[in-house]
Amino acid sequence: MSTPSTTQAGKSATIVAPKTASTKASPTKTATKMHRRSRSEVINPPAGCFTCRLRRKKCDEGRSQCKACKHLGLKCEYKRPMWWSNNEQRKQQKETIKNIIKRTKLTEKTAQTGTSSAETPPGLSHSLPTSATYSEATARTRAPSIDSQHSTSYDFNQPLTHDYYDYHPHIASPPYDTNAHYQPFPSTPYEVDIKTERQMFVNDIPTRRDSSISTFSTYQPPSSQPTLPSFPEDDWINESIYNTGDMFSGEEGLDLDFFDFSHGNPQASQQALIQVDDCDRPLLDHFIDNVLRLIFPILEVNQHGSARSEVILPALESNRCYLHCCLSVSAIHLKSTRGLQGEQIDNDILRHRCATITELCGALNNDSNHLQILEATLGMIFFQCSVGRPSDALPDVPWHAHFEAATSLVRKLELPHAMIHDNSAQLHPPFNMTLASWIDILGATMLGRSPQFADTYREKNQSGSTSGLCELMGCEDSMMYLISEIACLDALKVANGINDMQLCQLIGSLGKSLDTTEVPPESLTWPYSSTGAIRPKQLSRNMTAVFRVAARIYLCSLVPHATKEDPTMQNLIERFVAILLLIPHGPDGFDRSIVWPLLIAGSQSTSRSIFRQALAERMASLGEHAEFGSFGRMVRLLQEVWCQSDEADRAGSGQNVHWRDVMQQKGWDFLLI
Repeated sequence: MSTPSTTQAGKSATIVAPKTASTKASPTKTATKMHRRSRSEVINPPAGCFTCRLRRKKCDEGRSQCKACKHLGLKCEYKRPMWWSNNEQRKQQKETIKNIIKRTKLTEKTAQTGTSSAETPPGLSHSLPTSATYSEATARTRAPSIDSQHSTSYDFNQPLTHDYYDYHPHIASPPYDTNAHYQPFPSTPYEVDIKTERQMFVNDIPTRRDSSISTFSTYQPPSSQPTLPSFPEDDWINESIYNTGDMFSGEEGLDLDFFDFSHGNPQASQQALIQVDDCDRPLLDHFIDNVLRLIFPILEVNQHGSARSEVILPALESNRCYLHCCLSVSAIHLKSTRGLQGEQIDNDILRHRCATITELCGALNNDSNHLQILEATLGMIFFQCSVGRPSDALPDVPWHAHFEAATSLVRKLELPHAMIHDNSAQLHPPFNMTLASWIDILGATMLGRSPQFADTYREKNQSGSTSGLCELMGCEDSMMYLISEIACLDALKVANGINDMQLCQLIGSLGKSLDTTEVPPESLTWPYSSTGAIRPKQLSRNMTAVFRVAARIYLCSLVPHATKEDPTMQNLIERFVAILLLIPHGPDGFDRSIVWPLLIAGSQSTSRSIFRQALAERMASLGEHAEFGSFGRMVRLLQEVWCQSDEADRAGSGQNVHWRDVMQQKGWDFLLI
């Protein structure tokens, strides 16, 4: 591991909560492990708790409370609080602290009048106070408790007594502090993220802000034989652990400010600021507690908490149309997961769905608030992919009708133009444009059409610039651009706008482009480190490989007179299944993030293919979650495709059954992404 550089002005470090721990480590052990690093490894020396920093007072950095906060009865916060990022909330917090201090001082003065004259008053010097000073001050501000050993008035010099030893006087209390057998157990290994931020100011105006994340592991392998520790130069650090990038995601520092989220800093208590009727409060609570975590799983891995604090909750607070959309989605999730039936839940779904569409139409007619309308429209389209069953039959507007309105709004906001002409300086792509691109590229394959912004993706691919797709949905941007090109070729074939010779030439050209994106097989490994931490970049490499093979299958299916029995197609299916083993499965896995590749590969699998068994195993691992959202709809569609395809094979017709034809027969308007 490379040694971090010395802290510069304008940087701050935030320690994030441990990622993996089977048991909660004690604060004393955590502090000890964190402070035993060598000086060269410390990115930013601790600057005290945030309460002392707000008061601009020196902090002794005591754990779990510093002496100043403990003395004044304040909440001592070492983890970056929500109010720290908001100037208005910081002022409110400062006023609250002042009031608490005033009450504490007043209580001390009141208690001091009744104290004994023999009590030693606190010193008047400005030197650091002693522990006795604080203990006396604390004693004056709190009522003594005779029975509790945790009271400040308790006499710790008296012999230890306990009910058990009262009944058994011949049993002595074991010396826990001196006996080595009773020393505390070592805390379980965990990882600590340290965020370093840097902001550039020009004439006191903030111009650029960068941040990075480094992760440190506390895991140490047990020694082969008991030896006395030696600390000549902090040699206790195990180099094989701390210098190996695969052990943790420290080499994968991610920019937490990657996207332009169109909302300001998150509020400290978002749910309290969201105005809803009392009858809708359960729907809102259910959405925040159960639905929100399903919507952007890859974004949550890359930028922990940003989907909640910077995308959804601010929109719920400020965008009524978006709020109605989320409440409708929450009701759908409640109905499907808990098996609710009856008019009440259906009315909730339709009521909020109609309210969303009504407000959308009103805003479109007024030609105002384009960004909020786009946000709500994309939510109407995308959130449905996370909830509901394939058999849901309530009336709804097809997703592609909503996307036509979203396309118009994207063009009004000139988002494609900005992405093309700001390739060199676009450090933070607009989040709504990235989400629209994801829907546009994969949604075009659902309809057999060209993506609406195919020209934009082509220019982005030629310039080698990013649109943020990798950070949002896991597949690298260049691969998504190539899938857009294949969708354009598919649209030409559907419209009979190209002859077979031209089609084969373009298929060969796109195949060579896919060849340039291939990576060495050894670069595809399990995305979890040996300490159990997810490695976002490795997960992205694996998911891109899955999308790459699916893109090849999609491209080969466009070859004139191609069948799923072709050896090339079956070899690609086997390769797909092999890479699929590197994608974590189960309720906490990422099967729901690869719905489109599973659809493309599954539609070309035969009854003898290993794909069907692999999909069945992943469905079993997901349990009931395999029945909901896009994953459940994809499974339902594949089952129907396989039924018709296997029947045609038994009849000897050799007819290919296309999944789009099956969707049209069944009247399904699925967006399977």
